[in-house]
Amino acid sequence: MNNQHATSKTYAFEDFTPGRQFKLGPYPVSAEEIIAFASEFDPQPMHLDEAAGKASILGGLSASGWHTCAMIMRMFIDGYIGDSTSQGAPGVDICEWKRPVLAGDTLHGTSTVNSARRLKSRPGIGAVEFRHEIRNQRDELVCASENTGFFACRDEGGEQ
Repeated sequence: MNNQHATSKTYAFEDFTPGRQFKLGPYPVSAEEIIAFASEFDPQPMHLDEAAGKASILGGLSASGWHTCAMIMRMFIDGYIGDSTSQGAPGVDICEWKRPVLAGDTLHGTSTVNSARRLKSRPGIGAVEFRHEIRNQRDELVCASENTGFFACRDEGGEQ
């Protein structure tokens, strides 16, 4: 594997040590963004119309849970993945939508490294397990998730 990509990025596998946290956000959520996403991907009334959102159990124009995940992915990219040796991910293990994300909210949070290990089956690649907690401007937890991501190593022969 050519590690030129690994050395030109700030974060390679070796930088994801257990306990390390990455700050995410802030990410302001607009009504226009909620409606645009919902119009294309989740056209339910509470995601398309303020009055319908207020009449629902969500209490206002609310982002779809899938839109919330997309916004969080943007926060990951801006926070650390965009300047990393990311090789993708095998999926998401846990995703819990704890509170509605409403128009006018501002999201922020953290990604915490739970564990990291080199893959025996893929020299030069490591697996990093994360826990993510996303909160609104009132510091209320809106989403918690856990997943593993794959990252190229700076040093193919090193240990972690």
